[in-house]
Amino acid sequence: MLKPITTEGTPKCLTSFASCKISDAGKAKKTRNFAVMKRMISLKDTRIKAQDREKKKRKKPDPQNMKIRELPQASSALFFQYNTQLGPPYHVIVDTNFINFSIKNKLDIIQSMMDCLYAKCIPYITDCVLGELEKLGRKYRVALRIVKDPRFQRIPCLHKGTYADDCIMQRVTQHKCYIVATCDKELKRRIRKIPGVPIMYLQQHRYSIERMPDAFGAPRT
Repeated sequence: MLKPITTEGTPKCLTSFASCKISDAGKAKKTRNFAVMKRMISLKDTRIKAQDREKKKRKKPDPQNMKIRELPQASSALFFQYNTQLGPPYHVIVDTNFINFSIKNKLDIIQSMMDCLYAKCIPYITDCVLGELEKLGRKYRVALRIVKDPRFQRIPCLHKGTYADDCIMQRVTQHKCYIVATCDKELKRRIRKIPGVPIMYLQQHRYSIERMPDAFGAPRT
């Protein structure tokens, strides 16, 4: 008569080995499949709710509830980035520091502008630039005397205060026929955001111009 197999009194390693053998004998080894896509539940499956089973339809935008975007009107003077209103005689708005740097470098403003652009230039001075020079006192009396030259055209200002940067920015935004002459980094950064406005500045003891490639005196880029 056969005795039943018992695991009592046998070491643990032998019992586990025996169970592994039995399990291996009863079940065939499965090789792991790589790069196999997961099974997707079909839409007809009963586990999916009826409301989720339906495909969601995209709503057509209602023309009455559409958002209206307001964009600033593009200037008629611009052909893309090219300013068609610029041409000889050139109209140049002069900033306070540009006059002071010109005096330090011993440059005649009107003659140096003509040497840069190879054309007639008319410098313009706003009331706030003149007010800034008057506030600076006796130290800048030479600059004040140059500004009062009859060849310099005066532009009247209607705003309050004597802050020239905002005044120049407003005038340049409205009228695209001006070139801005300045050495102020902050003002130059602000003007660069307005398309089609060239910037005149001092470089290597002479005037240079930015964003005006058709000018003869412009630096080659």
